[in-house]
Amino acid sequence: MSKHFRPWKIDQTQLLPASVADYVPADHLSRFIVALVRESLDLSAIKGSYRSGLGQPPFDPAMMTALLLNGYASGIYSSRRIAKACTERADFMMIVAGDPPDFRTISDFRKRHLKALAELFVQVLRLAETAGLVKLGHVALDGTKIKANASKHKAMSYRRMKKREAELKAEVDRWLAAAEAADAEEDTIHGNRRGDEMPGWVADKQKRLEKIRKAKAALEAEAKAAAEEERRLRAEAEEQRLAEGRKKNGKTPKPPSDEPEGTAQRNFTDPDSRILKTKDGYIQGYNAQAAVDAHAQIVVAHALTPSMSDHGQLEPLIDEIALNLHAFPKEASADAGYLSEANLVAMAARGIKAYVATGRASRPGDPGRARGGPLTQAMRRKLKRAGWRSRYRLRKQIVEPVFGQIKQARGFRQFLLRGVEKIRAEWALICTAHNLTKLARAA
Repeated sequence: MSKHFRPWKIDQTQLLPASVADYVPADHLSRFIVALVRESLDLSAIKGSYRSGLGQPPFDPAMMTALLLNGYASGIYSSRRIAKACTERADFMMIVAGDPPDFRTISDFRKRHLKALAELFVQVLRLAETAGLVKLGHVALDGTKIKANASKHKAMSYRRMKKREAELKAEVDRWLAAAEAADAEEDTIHGNRRGDEMPGWVADKQKRLEKIRKAKAALEAEAKAAAEEERRLRAEAEEQRLAEGRKKNGKTPKPPSDEPEGTAQRNFTDPDSRILKTKDGYIQGYNAQAAVDAHAQIVVAHALTPSMSDHGQLEPLIDEIALNLHAFPKEASADAGYLSEANLVAMAARGIKAYVATGRASRPGDPGRARGGPLTQAMRRKLKRAGWRSRYRLRKQIVEPVFGQIKQARGFRQFLLRGVEKIRAEWALICTAHNLTKLARAA
């Protein structure tokens, strides 16, 4: 007896035309994003930039915003991949209502309204707070290294810049000197041509020389600014020591140099990015920061820095939480990268119970090393005394899964844009998309 199969009606037409929305489940994330954009988000900053009535009417900014947010929440970030999804995936086809924009339109919309799109983070965050997903009982802070849109092999050290600058200058000078000496001979060789046309290889070397000079000047300016700041901090510390009547201990440190270290590097593709060390090796990238609320893993503040260190990010993140939600968290935890006397003073001044590791993650309260100021010593005793019951142990289960969801589940491993300001806005979009997925599940 032969097996019967359900009929395959691939060639059968429908009596009534179907809507694209009919193929998208009622509880799908894309439906939630469309409803949120149309009913809850204030897009006046984006819509207000369209003033001229001339030319072809642009796509609806609300539709374009929903399209981008759905792409980021679905792990699709490239404008080309989003445009392709608009013709292949039912949820994207529903959002564009069968009228897909091309990839250039999507890319231009993102570039033009990048700042306004980044500011949607606060609106979505406050909606999450209204929905009861943010309690500010315990907030965990951490950073993750993400690749820049640049290769680490396109970076050059200051020492190498100085050497290569001299080499290129000598090569170009040699060619120009030879050309000047051979004018008469070249008249015969080139005929009616002027004979002084510059070969392509020389033009390329001049361009490379100019790039190196700009990068070298930028490194020198950064080193000079850092040296001035170091001198200022030393002067303040010396004034404080004299005011307190303390004796001077140890050797006088070497004065800061206005010239960059020979190993200082600058990337030619994205000059703002830096070489960062990760557990998997070195990358050319940025250090993305997030503060995550313990109740539902909502990102309540974000930041981004090209620096390897997390040290200077704690206070700005805590202040951004207050700016976004008009309140400080009751507790905050962070790993040893955020530890400093100044950070612990800042937390105490804001009335926040701090849990900041004083050692490695496996032994955050290790008392074996008696280094640090009085607040650091007190924090070490506090973490050691609490042991496995310490509130610090919440940190890993709060913030690290968020980075896992962003980087592994949604596949965000590399920034698309270049330049630290654009990257900050792109990271804000990533955090907004993360919060949207959490809000959609709770709705």
